[in-house]
Amino acid sequence: MVFHRGASLLTKLRSRAVQQPGLRNSVRWFQVQTSSEVDLHSQLKELIPQQQERLKKLRSEHGKVQLGNITVDMVIGGMRGMTGLLWETSLLDAEEGIRFRGLSIPECQKLLPAAKSGGEPLPEGLLWLLLTGKVPTKEQVDSLSKELRSRATVPDHVYKTIDALPVDAHPMTQFTTGVMALQDIPIVSELALCFELFTHVASYQLKNTLLSLLKVQSEFQKAYEKGIHKSKYWEPTYEDSLSLIAQLPIVASYVYRRMYKNGQVIPMDDSLDYGGNFAHMLGFDDPAMQELMRLYVTIHSDHEGGNVSAHTGHLVASALSDPYLSFAAALNGLAGPLHGLANQEVLLWIKSVVEECGENVSKEDLKKYVWKTLNSGKVVPGYGHGVLRNTDPRYTCQREFALKHMPEDPLFKLVSNLYEVVPPILLELGKVKNPWPNVDAHSGVLLNYYGLTEARYYTVLFGVSRAIGICAQLIWDRALGLPLERPKSVTMEWLEKHCKK
Repeated sequence: MVFHRGASLLTKLRSRAVQQPGLRNSVRWFQVQTSSEVDLHSQLKELIPQQQERLKKLRSEHGKVQLGNITVDMVIGGMRGMTGLLWETSLLDAEEGIRFRGLSIPECQKLLPAAKSGGEPLPEGLLWLLLTGKVPTKEQVDSLSKELRSRATVPDHVYKTIDALPVDAHPMTQFTTGVMALQDIPIVSELALCFELFTHVASYQLKNTLLSLLKVQSEFQKAYEKGIHKSKYWEPTYEDSLSLIAQLPIVASYVYRRMYKNGQVIPMDDSLDYGGNFAHMLGFDDPAMQELMRLYVTIHSDHEGGNVSAHTGHLVASALSDPYLSFAAALNGLAGPLHGLANQEVLLWIKSVVEECGENVSKEDLKKYVWKTLNSGKVVPGYGHGVLRNTDPRYTCQREFALKHMPEDPLFKLVSNLYEVVPPILLELGKVKNPWPNVDAHSGVLLNYYGLTEARYYTVLFGVSRAIGICAQLIWDRALGLPLERPKSVTMEWLEKHCKK
């Protein structure tokens, strides 16, 4: 593949005014000014030198400024609350929730282009925003959608690798395996045979030519082996990242159709956008479900750099592992029950409420079931968050979607009642810093309503979404030359001695 993936012709289009009067005071100028350039790669080439200089100045002028004190609680408690990562694409505020390049979720819903008037934002628009800090025009988003479709080709060996696993293996196991397989170029049998024949008789040059054909398909890996200058690391990272983002819905939908639909695969529709196509390939062509998938992918895409999946991707990539390897590692973190697997646990728990109490359970009986869960040593899934101290705005926008599209759904009504019942109980316990619902408390009920009822699969949807944020930041990690991450660790003995001083 050509290094710059055949840079497209630079077409000049008129900028579209994206500011709305009600938002002018809350949206920074930098974020809403759009370039007329349709090509995303070209925009980054303009932006990166500016941001490199900004970081250089920040470090030279303020490198010794202290950001806070580290306590023993932080060291023992999983580095909770430590300020220790640079993450440009989003910032999480404990009170108001996530902002993508400074824009709240409601602002993104109003400013980012949609597939239809008044619809949910297109994930491609958020990718553009995360990479450039600028709200794109509809023309720019359409151009990016087209580019992603052009990259959405998955080699046959990826499917064969997934098929080598048991069909009932956890969807995240199959998905992560597929992502790892994307990094490799398969050894075709004829080529392998040629290599074996020429091992003892071919010239040194021919041997090396054959070997070069057996390397990985990662553009970063190939460029690094050729000796690319570190100032250019971001370019092959960009190539890998966009290709990976484009390929993920195909791999994810293959896993779903293999597990739950007898392997009947649905091909991509060239007329659809990223989120719409993902829903289509899963087997859902209801326009409302496609809208839900656009919203889902957008709001799950990024959540600052300290969460397990984002931090894992950043950490592994800091060793100059390519985006495929880094994102596969991030997926393994996402698969844990304290992170992305929580959305699966929420729906299963809600269904257990229905099984025991019925769909029309009273609030009084709901309280009893919540206490039963807590008294058994379990948590109420979907409530609480490591950083947030208010209702997650991602929960709120999903609730608004449900009120618009499915207000009479019994499970949605149950979720609404839980919103009233659970927080007071958790506050009564006195041990919970945040008794409010997070994003996982609502997503499963929406998916279930439109027919995606297989809760074990939900974390794969989360994984596809999270690639947008992780890969966008990874490109900037390489553009800004961020170093190998290597925090200092200590022993309990060291802590004890230090505290006695």
